[in-house]
Parts: sequence; structure tokens; C-alpha cells
Amino acid sequence: MAQSFDLVVVGGGPGGYVAAIRAAQLGMKTALVEREHLGGICLNWGCIPTKALLRSAEVLELIRHAGSYGLAADNPRFDGAAVVKRSRAVAQQLNRGVGHLLRKNKVTVFDGHGRLAGKGRLAVRLNKGGDETLQAEHIVLATGARARQLKGLEADGKLVWTYKEAMVPETMPKSLLVVGSGAIGIEFASFYRSMNAEVTVVEVLPRILPVEDEEISAFAHKAFEKRGMKIRTNATVTALDKGENSVTATIESNGKSEKLTVERVIMAVGIVHNIEDIGLEGTGVEIERGRIKVDPWGRTGEPGVYAIGDVTGPPWLAHKASHEGVVCVEKIAGVEGVHPLDISKIPGCTYCTPQVASVGLTEQAAKEAGYQVKVGRFPFIGNGKAIALGEPEGMVKTVFDARTGELLGAHMIGAEVTELIQGYVLARTMEATEEDIFHTVYPHPTLSEMMHEAALDAYGRAIHF
Repeated sequence: MAQSFDLVVVGGGPGGYVAAIRAAQLGMKTALVEREHLGGICLNWGCIPTKALLRSAEVLELIRHAGSYGLAADNPRFDGAAVVKRSRAVAQQLNRGVGHLLRKNKVTVFDGHGRLAGKGRLAVRLNKGGDETLQAEHIVLATGARARQLKGLEADGKLVWTYKEAMVPETMPKSLLVVGSGAIGIEFASFYRSMNAEVTVVEVLPRILPVEDEEISAFAHKAFEKRGMKIRTNATVTALDKGENSVTATIESNGKSEKLTVERVIMAVGIVHNIEDIGLEGTGVEIERGRIKVDPWGRTGEPGVYAIGDVTGPPWLAHKASHEGVVCVEKIAGVEGVHPLDISKIPGCTYCTPQVASVGLTEQAAKEAGYQVKVGRFPFIGNGKAIALGEPEGMVKTVFDARTGELLGAHMIGAEVTELIQGYVLARTMEATEEDIFHTVYPHPTLSEMMHEAALDAYGRAIHF
């Protein structure tokens, strides 16, 4: 006999479990099917444990510079195994927390693999053995994505890593090659550099962090090189020759070829969407560029089947997946006032040293879209709190529509910008103009004052620089 629900979610990551909880809050009888970890890749092998690793690296860097604060901390050392253990403990704590939230909201959880099995039906292969059939008018696919592999450069889990192996090294490598300079690649490059590894980053495009504003990318490039990283842009890794405990990479750039031998390689070259073995065959679900095609409400081409998060379109971010889950479920429930997600108002954050954060259009993208722009900039060196923190390197950049004063985009690099960016996200969401930002009072002394000054600068009104 099939168990009946109003809504079933397949996948317990940040999109899936949030969708399930919101559905339950709205009075739907809800089930969630997860084959591995509640919280998904993000909580268990991505967003959260990497931030725990990066926090350890940040504290270590502060200790190394204790003298500049009038403190003494000679010969700072780290215990790699303890750093990893703390990271895993953080992930496990939050995994248990997600389970508690689902129980609190009376969501029925099935540990197993879900597969569409006809109209309104989901077949679940249980991890403990046996099968269940679930019936629901609405089925939400939130199956996520996994690390992309390049032919001939595949990860083996020992010498060539994906993000998963990079989070739990048995020993800290003395040298490392990171292939790909998006957020994942740069965060690992930053972490392992703090752990004393000689780090080389290879990027096929002309600049690192290619989705960021060009000025921010250039600033980051210089900051990373100052930390001792080696960066190769316009470069491609064409071969990996494995030794007993090392890898020799062939790197081609501008018609020249070089060999680089390192202890480990991290492949950070994008993702593959998890669309296999979830029963899409014979349904109206359309696949576009390897991902599920959906409308603004998460509806697929198959009535009653929806998709959210990394299995759909970009940006592939946990907070985007969570918000999509809420929008999708509220639309199903007929909640008044729900509206589609505007991806131009989704912030992106990279938790390296220095941090990078942004929202909206880059200066170049705004110009290409036909806007006449006003651009403001403010450096960390002009901010009292940044100097007091010993963090004088960084900048805040704003892009405004010269005609209407709309904030089109904001771009930051420096200490704590991943926390600061939300102020600009709120401004974008509320369709704030330059006048709204001008008339907002920012507390002193704070880093947030730079957000005010960067807006003022776009109109020739900056006070402190």
C-alpha cells in the first residue's frame, strides 16, 4: 500500500529540507526522501565544514601576525588532524539539527533513494532494505549536484581530489595544484596556503574568480600572490602523471608547456547535476544543458513534478536553493503575494583571505546591458575600523544607474565582506536608489561605513577619502 502525502521532497539539502519544512508549516502532510545526509552536500561536505576549516586558517593567520597587535605568540603551530576533526564535528552537529527541525515540523523522513514511478508516485529504495511507495499530488526534486570530472584528469581520491577529499586530508600536503579558480577552488587554495602548502592555481579563463567584477578579480589576484600563491591564468592542465606520492601536471599556456610536480591536486572545475536514476524517463520533464528545465515557480514539464536548487539553473548556491524551495511550495499552497526569485538579487560569497562578496551587475555587465553608470569606490585604508582591526587591504565598489539612481550592483573584497554584502542585497531587493543609501545612518566605527562612502563616491560626495 502506498503511503499518501500532500507533498514529497526528494533530496534533503538546503533546498529540499527547507521546502519540506515550509510545506509542513503551511499545513501540508509532507515527506522527505534523502539517500545519504540530511543537510546535503552543503551542510556535510560543502558550505559549512569548509567555513570551519577556513576559520581555523583565519585564526592561525591572526596568531602569526600577533606582533602587529602588540601581542606575543611565538612559533605558532597547527594540528591538521584536529583542524579536520573540528570541521567534521561542526557538520555533524548541524546534521543532527536538521533532523530535529524536520521532526519538530512533523515531516516524515525516509532514508533511501527516491525515483519517480508514475503520476503522483515515488518509489523509494530504503537504505535499511526494502521498498516504499509514496503517493503525493506534488513531488519536488531537490537532488543537487556533484563535482565535475574532466576526461583524463579524473579524481582518484588519493592523489587527485575533489572537494570531498580536500576536506578530510590524512596529512596536510606540502604542495598543491588547484585546477579552477571559482569559489570552491579559491577557498581551498586559501586554506591550504595558510596550512603552509605551496599552492598553484590554474585557470583556463583570463582572470581568477571570473564571475566577479574585473577590478575585484584583479585585486584578489594581487592579494593571493602577496600571500605566496602562484596563479596561472589563460592556462590549461592537459595531463596528470601520478607517482607514488606525487603528481606531475602538464600545464599549457600561450603556446608554451611546463611541468609542475606537487603532492596533491584539487579539481574544482564545476558541477554535474544529479538527474540520473530519478525516474525522469518517459515523463514530461525536460533536460537542458544537463539540468532540469523549470519555470519561475519550479514547475517542470510534468504536471505535479517540480525541481529546485542545484539540479536546475544557476547560480548554484545553497541560499538560492533554500529560497527557491520556499517560493515553489508557497506557490503550490496558493500563498498570496509570493513572487518568483530574481537571481540578480542573490549574493555570492567566497570565504578566502581576503573575502570576496557581490550582488547584482558588474560594471562591465551593466554597460553591456545598456546602462549609463555611475561607479563609486572606497578603500579599506580609509576606514577607521578596518585600520583598528589591522585589516587595511580591501575595497568596496558600487554601480548605479546614472539615470534613475538604482543600485545595479555592489562588489567587495576584504575582511568580513561576506557579512557586509547583505546590506546591499536588501537595498537591491527594496529597489533602493542612491538617495536611500545616502540618507541611511551607518554606525561608527564600523566596516559598514564603507558601504555608505562607496555610494557617496559614485556621485562625487565621498567624505573620508
